[in-house]
Amino acid sequence: MTRVKICGLKRMEDALVAVEAGADLVGFVFAPSRRRIDPDAAREIIAVVHARSAARAVGVFVNADPTDMNAVAHICDLDYVQLSGDEPDDLPPALDVPSIQAIHIGPATTAEVVAKWAETSRAEILLLDTAQDGAYGGTGKAFDWSRVPDLDRPVLLAGGLHARNVGRAIKRVRPWGVDVSSGVETNGEKDQAKIRAFVRAVHSS
Repeated sequence: MTRVKICGLKRMEDALVAVEAGADLVGFVFAPSRRRIDPDAAREIIAVVHARSAARAVGVFVNADPTDMNAVAHICDLDYVQLSGDEPDDLPPALDVPSIQAIHIGPATTAEVVAKWAETSRAEILLLDTAQDGAYGGTGKAFDWSRVPDLDRPVLLAGGLHARNVGRAIKRVRPWGVDVSSGVETNGEKDQAKIRAFVRAVHSS
């Protein structure tokens, strides 16, 4: 079954709705963003998530120092660190927890280029997201899914997904999992009905 990651969580009630709906991963942004959360606040939410479910907690960083990421990982009891910036491929071994590394796909990015990036990354999971100047994710814009080659490793598909298109995305890409943030928001805040609808749409695909 395709895994589900609900990212950009800031409120306890939204995180609990996500895991109760069946999300496998919950994401917390520690990079500069309107979705940014303080590590102490994230720690409280993650403790409850871990106590009530088998969902894994992901900390999202952009071009951060490995020492700082490891410190937050221990404070918050993160299961994964997500590298969403321009981090080098040799950074994951410096982390104390498994990693997810983003590959940003733009109009000029070919399937061959994606395959080459995938070969060099030392992260446990790859995240394929939309490239956009001045942003490192959470843009709400999809990229051309035909640019995703067959990859013999876990891949999280992100970028412009929502309940109405995630089924098509899964059929086209066949990813290990899908990642959503803006697609389950209304007016910039997480919408619990949209979270539930997104998870249902994934599970029915």
